[in-house]
Amino acid sequence: MSQNIENLEFDALLDEFKKVIKDEGLKYTQQREALLRVLYNSSCHFTPENLYLKIKDKYPELNIGIATVYRTLNLLEDAKMVTSVSFGTQGKKFELATKPHHDHLICKECGKIVEFQDQMIEKKQMSIAKENGFILTGHMMQLYGICSDCNKKMKR
Repeated sequence: MSQNIENLEFDALLDEFKKVIKDEGLKYTQQREALLRVLYNSSCHFTPENLYLKIKDKYPELNIGIATVYRTLNLLEDAKMVTSVSFGTQGKKFELATKPHHDHLICKECGKIVEFQDQMIEKKQMSIAKENGFILTGHMMQLYGICSDCNKKMKR
């Protein structure tokens, strides 16, 4: 993807974010923009703590607190601009919601997340919803197990 197209996409996302902030009666800040920019430029799933550390590393001149990260992620999730994968007592990991639909394989040992798409699963879900009189408006599939790396370590 060219740098120009990436900038246009980020600018549109930033405009949407600024509108959400304004609608909530909040102040637009460089810290909030930095958070959005780090999420946009990464394919990772972040815990709030990981995201905080990444922002501090990438933008050392910014004074950002962990509370700002939590509040901004909650705001973005409420606005459906980010999605989260829950890890129970271990908390949530976040990613931008602009990615095409996908599901997740999650390692219960190391927390590794693998994204996947499967058209047969998507069709089956639609069929199940229809059979039960549901109009499917969305879903999130999370499959839990042990990744190949952890499996190898366990067998040593």
